[in-house]
Amino acid sequence: MSFDIFVCRFENGEPAPLDTNAAHGVLSPYVVARDPRTNFLQVRTAEREEAGAFFSSPDDITFNRFGDDGIMDLLAVLLRRLDAVLVVPGGPTVIQRDEDRDLPSAVLRREWPVVVAHTGAEIDRAFRAS
Repeated sequence: MSFDIFVCRFENGEPAPLDTNAAHGVLSPYVVARDPRTNFLQVRTAEREEAGAFFSSPDDITFNRFGDDGIMDLLAVLLRRLDAVLVVPGGPTVIQRDEDRDLPSAVLRREWPVVVAHTGAEIDRAFRAS
């Protein structure tokens, strides 16, 4: 898929900084290329699926050109580790726990569905259903 999705954290409906050290810890075993000037990582899973990850701001990591199951599984691990949500513009906002429904901003909750997904397969189903 070649559109952008965003890993973000929210506190009280407002963007909050991500633990970028933890994010690098999750992603580093999968890094096959990096550009420190642009904060870009190219990751590849054991299934040989790839994605670009841009650490675009302290509040989000942008993923693009991502594959299927392997990348979705990696995203599920990343969301859990960072206590983050996955924002899919024009699609769902993916959370890990039902009790986190109020974490994303009111605008996101109003505009797009909030979906609970624990695994890569569930994240993939949420994408396809939107």
